[in-house]
Amino acid sequence: MKSLAIMQPYFFPYIGYWQLINAVDRFVIYDDVNYIKGGWINRNRILINSTPTYITIPLNQSSPNKNICDTLLQSSLDWRRKSLKTIDNTYRKSPFFNEIFPIIENIINYDSTYLSDFIAHQLQVLAIFMGIKTEFVLTSRSYENSFLSGQERIIDICNRENASIYINAIGGRTLYESKAFSNSNINLKFIEMYSLPYKQKSKEFVPYLSIIDVLMEVGSIGIKEHLESFNIK
Repeated sequence: MKSLAIMQPYFFPYIGYWQLINAVDRFVIYDDVNYIKGGWINRNRILINSTPTYITIPLNQSSPNKNICDTLLQSSLDWRRKSLKTIDNTYRKSPFFNEIFPIIENIINYDSTYLSDFIAHQLQVLAIFMGIKTEFVLTSRSYENSFLSGQERIIDICNRENASIYINAIGGRTLYESKAFSNSNINLKFIEMYSLPYKQKSKEFVPYLSIIDVLMEVGSIGIKEHLESFNIK
């Protein structure tokens, strides 16, 4: 039985996103849809001075009328240097800094012009590092079904991949009709994450931060428990 998940590309996404990747055989990066300003596509949060603070990929003329795969990164190298300096200053004293920072440095310095390519590389590098065996595919390079939308397109992608199980985030329950999936011999499932507290540089635990924060504090071995902390319904 082949399982599939489909999500927009996110910048250093939180642990729940990685749990979804870890739960399926193939993860489809949904990048030929409109860029959403103010979401998680080109930004995420790390814990600076005990405060959740955004780190952001600056974009060149981004627009909600432009697809993610057609959205360009700013060509200046300044944002890369500044991002790395911020992460360095924030996590230098973290227990797994020496293990994690070179991976982050490799990702941020990846020479790419397009946002979706940059994030796809990031997802693949971190997946390998965390021992996730899931395969990745970009919708902009496959399927040629962007004329479809919503549930219809999801089902079409599942059929093309011969997937018998489609897993979505728990918040997507209102978006899909299980009967439509079952009519196509697809078992619709939802993933529910369990947030495991870990020692942070704050008085109270702050959940849903970037994977950077988790990795810096628990390392490549400790992350295994967090990746498995979910339930499929």
